[in-house]
Amino acid sequence: MTADIGRVSVAASRLFEKLEEGAIAFLLAVMTLLTFVQVVLRYIFNSGLIWAIEATTYLFAWLVLIGISYGVRVGSHLGVDAAVNLLPRRGKQVAGVIAGLLSILYAALLLIGSWNYFETVRLIGITGEDIPIERWILISILPVGFALLLLRLVQATWRILRGEEAGFRIADEAADALRQQGPSIRNSN
Repeated sequence: MTADIGRVSVAASRLFEKLEEGAIAFLLAVMTLLTFVQVVLRYIFNSGLIWAIEATTYLFAWLVLIGISYGVRVGSHLGVDAAVNLLPRRGKQVAGVIAGLLSILYAALLLIGSWNYFETVRLIGITGEDIPIERWILISILPVGFALLLLRLVQATWRILRGEEAGFRIADEAADALRQQGPSIRNSN
């Protein structure tokens, strides 16, 4: 029974990750296509879509807010870990848990604030400037995006607490560059 629950949990997690990646790809594709169409209409036909700039702005906001949680999941955010790397594994874990808890608090505050803003806009009934859709629909990514961020931060902090990781996974551009250059850059010294 427990094994079945574990398999379902892993399958649901993978599906959620694929949906997250698919949403990012879809938003990027729609933004690119819409911008391309707008440029063609503007410079070839001396015309344009009045709502295109506003739509692209909202699409970009959706992309960024989903991308923030995705970045936490895959460890692509930059971090300053020079001092933390001097610590032993246990010290790295303590620093990671402290950073995780502070990040969770910050994400929770952003979630509460975005929910309050979302609800206020929904109650007022404002529509988009050029898009004839109620603005609360357009900004609904705010609470969703910060909830996703909160979820990813809780997951990352939980992995540190369980000892699966010493700290937050962050991008290390210098190490990546060395790996891409291969042995040639290391042997030149």
